[in-house]
Amino acid sequence: MKNLLLSQRTAHDIDNHIDRILRDLGNPQPPIRLEEVRQLLRLDLGFYSATDEGFIKEAVHALKIGARQVIERPTLLLEAIQKLDLKALLLPDRKRILLDRSLPVLKQRWSEAHETIHSVLPWHGALAMGDTKLTLTPACHDQIEAEANYGAGRLLFLGNLFAERARDMQPTMKNIMELHNLFGNTITTTLWRYVEGSDQILFGMVSVHPHHLPETFDAASHCRYFIRSPKFALMFANEPEAEIFRQMGEYCSYKKAGPLGNGKITLLDINGSKQSFVCETFSNRYEALTLGIHHIASVTS
Repeated sequence: MKNLLLSQRTAHDIDNHIDRILRDLGNPQPPIRLEEVRQLLRLDLGFYSATDEGFIKEAVHALKIGARQVIERPTLLLEAIQKLDLKALLLPDRKRILLDRSLPVLKQRWSEAHETIHSVLPWHGALAMGDTKLTLTPACHDQIEAEANYGAGRLLFLGNLFAERARDMQPTMKNIMELHNLFGNTITTTLWRYVEGSDQILFGMVSVHPHHLPETFDAASHCRYFIRSPKFALMFANEPEAEIFRQMGEYCSYKKAGPLGNGKITLLDINGSKQSFVCETFSNRYEALTLGIHHIASVTS
């Protein structure tokens, strides 16, 4: 899945909402305490299990899938949660966020921030529901989710503070790990925020390990996330994920965790010219995270 880059106007509007929250919190230092955000916004937090039907009775009046259908068939909501593998829900009328209790703590943090943004952005309104995939067109759903992801990143990484710290650092996985520890968020979200907010030609990729493929490996879905900086998106309008993954195998080691290695890869830009990237890959035991930095001395043909 590629990151969807927002228009400057939309990003600016979201930034204004986040800046207001941070100002009201006294411009805190990292890591941000989400319980203070909830208190400020008068949001409540609860947990559920996709295998537990008990919470359906509480949520049924607040969420709707086909309006009256839910009232007549409360289990339809549970079916939707299981089918869509939803990990978080927002109940707008109760100002309540529900998280799947099976999520790891740091992933709960991201999901909570994501749903918080749905509650903050006025134009999301009634669309900030767990059933958006059933009621919105794919393009509209992707836009809404991209906006919530952008806002969650701005909130968890304290607006411009992360960008200021990142500008003072070279693009390396070591520095991304340092930022991950400082801001208290996952390595994946830190990589995402670093690349997406950069004014350099960068990409980030979260994929399976190139030398430890799952039994159900599908070459078409080896990449979970492909993150582009704005300049990379302009320069490479094609889909280079498969080629990046292939070339990763040439420099990555076989060990299952930690730094897997670094090396140069070559990609074709929108003009058919060869462009070189210096890449570095790290494994968190579950996924391989790759950072690619454009190499200025690129070869053209």
